[in-house]
Amino acid sequence: QVQLVESGGGMVQAGGSLRLSCAASGSIFSINVMDWYRQAPGKQRELVAAIDRRGTTNYADSVKGRFTISRDNAKNTVYLQMNSLKPEDTVVYYCHAQVSRSAWGRYYDYWGQGTQVTVSS
Repeated sequence: QVQLVESGGGMVQAGGSLRLSCAASGSIFSINVMDWYRQAPGKQRELVAAIDRRGTTNYADSVKGRFTISRDNAKNTVYLQMNSLKPEDTVVYYCHAQVSRSAWGRYYDYWGQGTQVTVSS
């Protein structure tokens, strides 16, 4: 089995910074894309930022210039540095990864449990 464990959420004032981490563990052969989503109550989960194995990144327009995604392939860990936080960034953030458990296996989707980020005005 594969587990994704997130950390780093919390409460911060507007304009502040937080850094989220997500470590994948378990039966892992390789990880393709690792990314962060967020979901507000009553709304669909939306992609915040993604990074592939080569380091190619993709960001939602709402976070470009403020958030930076990175990963450490040796540690199977992805990070999200969030700067210039706004009250509208207040939601639960979820880590996601496409993981293959063998050399010939397909990739499966795994999700973290979510971490709350609260930005006060």
